[in-house]
Amino acid sequence: MRKRAVSADETEDTSGEQDRQFITALHRGLEVLRAFRPEDRSGLSNGDIAQRTGLPNSTVSRLTFTLLKSGYLLYDKQTGRYRMGVPVLSLGFACLNGLPIREAARDYMQELADSCGEGVLVGLGGRVEHTMIYVAAARSRSVISLQLDVGSRISLARSSMGRAYLAACSVQEKAELLSALEKRAGPDKWPTLREGIEDAAEQIARRGFYLNLGEWQTGVNSVSVPFARGRDNEPLLAFNLGGPANYLPVEKLENECGPKLLKMVNLLRNSRI
Repeated sequence: MRKRAVSADETEDTSGEQDRQFITALHRGLEVLRAFRPEDRSGLSNGDIAQRTGLPNSTVSRLTFTLLKSGYLLYDKQTGRYRMGVPVLSLGFACLNGLPIREAARDYMQELADSCGEGVLVGLGGRVEHTMIYVAAARSRSVISLQLDVGSRISLARSSMGRAYLAACSVQEKAELLSALEKRAGPDKWPTLREGIEDAAEQIARRGFYLNLGEWQTGVNSVSVPFARGRDNEPLLAFNLGGPANYLPVEKLENECGPKLLKMVNLLRNSRI
């Protein structure tokens, strides 16, 4: 029987025994979908997607065409840009519904945000490549708060949430992530980032939470705690609590908010969710 010719986009990655089932074309299609962010209201062009994913323009064109035909992308002929289609939303809700900790933590997060005063945002997030993405958020009542919500992405290397994740992930995963982050940061920025990541791990080992004072964004202070229960069907996540530095000075974070956040996380970690 004559075998069908296989294109480069359809080949499987056989670089190692453990990767023989890895389908490169599927991975690239998912990379295209991951390129979209909540703030991309006007959509993305093929060039934008190529820049964000590092994929060749020709590959991106084939992938966006396929996703368009499948309904996962919509195309605006006037602007030449793509937006996500409704079917993607079903995947997002399926993911969120598969995280029972979201529902279990919701009331606790809101209570914590309210008890820590104005401008406070309590978030729960997981890792997507080299970022952390919010899967739940609760705000205290205030005219000023961080403009982050479910779907928002923040830095893995600089944010308190990201550094808490790095402090708790496996040795192998951490080594791979640090190597990738070092390449992305470059020799000038990496030493400072590495020092902050190491400081987070030391703080969490010593007192259970990590204080980030303006290292994610100037004028924003936050505290974070990793969340893991060692179950194979549950991803490693991290909680954080943050807000404007004038609302959350270091003394308040260290003596009030940090211990409260840690207490909440321990309560959820030991619950029967």
